Parts: sequence; structure tokens; C-alpha cells
Amino acid sequence: MSEEILKAEFKGTLDIGDVSIPCAVLENGQRILSENGMTNALLGTRSGASKRLKKEHAKAGAPLPIFLAPKSLKPFIGKDLLDGPLQPIQYQDGDRIVYGYDASILPMVCDVWLKARESDTLQDQQLDKAQKAEILMRGLAHIGIIALVDEATGYQEVRKRDALQAILDKYLKKEFAAWAKRFPDEFYQELFRLRGWPYDPGSVKRPGVIGKYTNDLVYERLAPGILDELQKKNPVTENGYRKVRHHQFLTEDVGHPALAQHLYAVTTLMKAASNWDNFYRSIQRALPKRDAEGFQLDMWDEN
Repeated sequence: MSEEILKAEFKGTLDIGDVSIPCAVLENGQRILSENGMTNALLGTRSGASKRLKKEHAKAGAPLPIFLAPKSLKPFIGKDLLDGPLQPIQYQDGDRIVYGYDASILPMVCDVWLKARESDTLQDQQLDKAQKAEILMRGLAHIGIIALVDEATGYQEVRKRDALQAILDKYLKKEFAAWAKRFPDEFYQELFRLRGWPYDPGSVKRPGVIGKYTNDLVYERLAPGILDELQKKNPVTENGYRKVRHHQFLTEDVGHPALAQHLYAVTTLMKAASNWDNFYRSIQRALPKRDAEGFQLDMWDEN
């Protein structure tokens, strides 16, 4: 949980179908969905059973939000999700202190419910919750969650270009850090599958075009201006290679968590796609490239 309690500078309601979720943009530009709003969207009410389960998880040292508290969901909640985007955020909404979660968590939460349904582990009374998750997921497939929150709160109308530097300062550090693995094998495995390439998990060799795909699918969609700034900080050397990996310039508190969330979302879209064209249409809708003011950029189409 964040130690500093930030204020909600912009507030609104995110409408997806017949579901409404209160949302906000904080002082640091982070988009937030309220915990109560997400609970009502998926469960309808804060049931007594869900509250008890949440307390049990909290006592065990692994608190879960009520909308993921049912025991049948536990096998589908990965450690990367639990330790990262599932960390609650306190923020000030007028005179109130409200609990919420980073807006990017919504499709991940829906995916947990849908995986549980596919595995036939849900109880009969939980199937309607999975149906709500499917409706939300379909709605999110048409437009990125970030754009939705910006529109709902009015943030897109007042965001200035000088906000770009503030974003870069939060995401990027001046000096690169030691290398650590940041891209999961699953990301490459799914990418190879969609491109029809044989995948060898024991080999580090990758087609030269992988760098182009990484820029397009990850860094150009992670945050406005990130790729351009990374290319300045980490240029190609005379031998045709970069000195370090781009992700070594990302900050620990913002850059790396954002990268992990983004890779999770991209990999989820890959898994749901039967071919490359289907996947690319999905990522263009769900995670579009945007400029410094939040406007969608021209799309690069790879065939």
C-alpha cells in the first residue's frame, strides 16, 4: 500500500454496459478504480461470505480484495498479480479516504474469473459473477482502460504537453541499473506461437524482428514518450547493438511495476487470440499507442 495519500484531482464514473465504477486520476497521473465500485460491478453486493474470506486472507498475511476473495479463484491468482497490481491504494476524495486499485487491474481480474469458469471450479451461484466479468472484458476490448478513465474524469481535456516530462521522470532513471529478467518466458512463447515460429525455451536466440515487436507491443504502449526517451538514453552503438536493455532504465517504484502490469495484459491478449491478426486488432483496441496528450497515434500494421 502506498505510504503517501494522494488527492483525486479528477473524478468520474466509468460506464461499461450497464455497470458503473467510480474512478479517479490522482495527483501523480495514476488512474484509479474504487474498490467498492469494482466489488459491486463483479459481485453485485459486498456479501458476508466474501467479507469473511477477505479477513481470513488478511490474517494469513495475503490480503485480497473482496472481488477476488472466493476460494475457487485462488489457483488462478498468480504471484505477479498478487504482489503487484493487487496492492490497494489509498487516496483522498474530498474529505474522505477511499481505497482503490490501479485501473489496469480490471481486465486482469476479469481474466481470473473467466479462467475459473473455464476450469469448472466455480459454484453455481458464482457463475453470474463470471458472466459479469465476461461482459466487462468484452467492453474493455473496444477501448483502452486508460482512455476510458481519462474520458470519464475529464482529464483528457486539461492534460498538457508539459505533463510528458513529469511522466518520463517517474518512469525513467538517469542511469541504468544492473540487468534483471523482466520479460517472462510466457510473453515470448505466445509471441512465437502467434507468428508461427518454433519456440525453444532453452535458447536465447531470437529473430532480429523481436526488437521491433517489443518496441511496438510494449514500450510504445507503456506510457507516452517512453520509447523515444529510452532510445536517447540507450542508443544503438557502432557495432549495431545497444549497451544495455531498455528496461534497465525503468524506475523501481513506477517503471518496473508498470512494465509488469503491461506485460501481463499483453500476454493475456495473446493467449486469447488464435492468430496474429486477431491479437493485433485486440491490442490496438485495448492498449493503443498514445501521444503526450492522450490522443491515439497512427497504428502500425504488421502482416
